[in-house]
Parts: sequence; C-alpha cells; structure tokens
Amino acid sequence: MHNCEVFIKTGIAFEDYYDALTHIGKCMVEAGFVENSYPQALLDREAEYPTGIQLEQHAVAIPHCDSTHALTPAIYLIRPDAPVEFFQADDEGTVPASLIVALIVTHPSEQLVLLRQLFSQLQDPAFFEGLLTVPEDQLAALFKQHVFAATPLKAAAVSA
Repeated sequence: MHNCEVFIKTGIAFEDYYDALTHIGKCMVEAGFVENSYPQALLDREAEYPTGIQLEQHAVAIPHCDSTHALTPAIYLIRPDAPVEFFQADDEGTVPASLIVALIVTHPSEQLVLLRQLFSQLQDPAFFEGLLTVPEDQLAALFKQHVFAATPLKAAAVSA
C-alpha cells in the first residue's frame, strides 16, 4: 500500500459501536481524508457486513467501506478505554472489541491486501497485546513495524 497516514486515538469511551463509527466518520471528514459521504457509508457497511472479529485472546473491529468514499489512504487505530461491542463478522452475536482499526483505502485491491496483512498480524497474541499496552506515542510505530514493514507511513494524533 502506498503512503498511508496512521491516526491514533486512546483514552476515549464509546457508548456502542454506532458511537465509535460516528466518531471515526466525523474525525476522518474533518481531517480531509474522506468524502462527506463516508460517515453514512461506514454505518451502512457495518449494518450489512459487521466487522467484529474474535481472535484467540481478544476481539478487534475493522470497520471500512467502499473506496469511493476515500480521498487519501489512512488507518485510524483506536484503543478505547473499555471494549466496544461490535456485531461479529462471521457469526451471530457480538464481540467486545478492545481495538478498533478503521481502514480508509482509495483502491479496492489495496483493501484486500491490507485486510490480509492486518488479519495475519492480529492473530499473533504478542503483537495484539502490544497494541493494547504500549504507550500511545509508540502505538503507530508498533503497528507500522508489523503491518507495513516495507511501507513508509506517517503517524498523527487525532484531537477530536
């Protein structure tokens, strides 16, 4: 994947997945990385194809939508104060996502490659545990080191 900005947010609470997705949509529009249609597209995509995934020890949510709503590739990595219930991608019910990784891609083929790389790395319990415990200022570097080792990325804090 070509140059991609990584946004980081920790120390935030959400009432539910809808609240989390609304936050993501608002922040990414304000950052200028997505079209104004992105927030609703993100909610619509989640309603039709949930993104919660139960891994060995933790759960993650990987919300994303069609690339037509993206202006610039980005990752928004959120470590909420408490797990957020997301509906499961491959089953009935919900999972308590302790990590939310929103993907913003401009080319559909990049989305598939990114999802494969990300999912492969997230299955490593040590990596996932690191994402949950490293200080905020080290989070983007850890993520990039494992998921995009060969791709130069920038990290940015989100102030919303």
